[in-house]
Amino acid sequence: MLIQAPYFADRFERGIAIVSLDAELIWGYLDLFDEAQFCRRYPNVTRAYDRLLELLCSAGISATWFLVGGMALAGSDGVHDSRMVRLPYPWVRRIRPGNEATQPLWYRQSFVRRLRDAQPSQELGLHGGLTHLIWTAPEANSDTVKSELQQGLRALKEAGIRPRSFSFPRNQEAYHELLWAHGFSCFRGRPCVLSHRLGRTLPGALLRAFEEAAGMAPPPVWPREVFPGLWNIPASLFLYPMGSVRSVLVPLRSRLARVRRGLMAAIRHKAVFHYCLHAANLAESPLGFSLFEEILKDLIRARDRGDAEILTVGALTERLRHKGIGDVPAAWQPAAL
Repeated sequence: MLIQAPYFADRFERGIAIVSLDAELIWGYLDLFDEAQFCRRYPNVTRAYDRLLELLCSAGISATWFLVGGMALAGSDGVHDSRMVRLPYPWVRRIRPGNEATQPLWYRQSFVRRLRDAQPSQELGLHGGLTHLIWTAPEANSDTVKSELQQGLRALKEAGIRPRSFSFPRNQEAYHELLWAHGFSCFRGRPCVLSHRLGRTLPGALLRAFEEAAGMAPPPVWPREVFPGLWNIPASLFLYPMGSVRSVLVPLRSRLARVRRGLMAAIRHKAVFHYCLHAANLAESPLGFSLFEEILKDLIRARDRGDAEILTVGALTERLRHKGIGDVPAAWQPAAL
């Protein structure tokens, strides 16, 4: 159950820009690709993570990194690991046993520690849980999702991280009450546009491709409180994949144009532009990092002009809390998901 709450369109003195990233390595693709397929699609992916962090730190930008808990493990016994015994076997059977030295596509505790200690500080949230289990999958239920969430929290805790922000695997939202019960203050909601409400369907894919090709401006967004103290910070725009076929149909410059239009809309309306990507996407094309550097330059120019602030998801939530926003009026009525 979610509480139907108004968006707070009048709370910001200027536009707000957020960059959030799903950091998942092969965990986020274990039901889609084997290791060879993953490496062909995302070559040098571990180096891409390192370079992405370097660029953000050089630009003086704090981003929100949503981590799959398994990345933070020193290693695991795969399907036989005690931390995974309550998770659906069809899901965990694909997980490779090993450690960072033997299975670097799965375990990168050293990188998680660099993230934790980076300057400027990067916000570290949780992406799904321990294994990137899709919360709406047929094999998922409230018990398995709860175990997935708790084990993900435990993995990050062992790395010295207590996440307060969350993103759902594949943006498939469910069991919001578990986030509230486990102390999260915010999550990244799906974009408020039809193409994303249609999800991973052919009509949804076609509509997303049309939006990219047409360079449509993503709408500005505002936070919404869904439970007392739990905020939905919706995504504005996801980086459209940059594989060779998609880049022929949708030129890379269209991705930059949409970012600029989304940022300007947020500045104009004093709203939020929440830009999202998967770290692996930047390894998909030789031009991926050039594109991302141009995006960072636009964000920095807007910040330096005083037109926009660059915040993390958690920092925005803290600002709402300090402004005294968050008491749930009695008139708000619960609504079914």
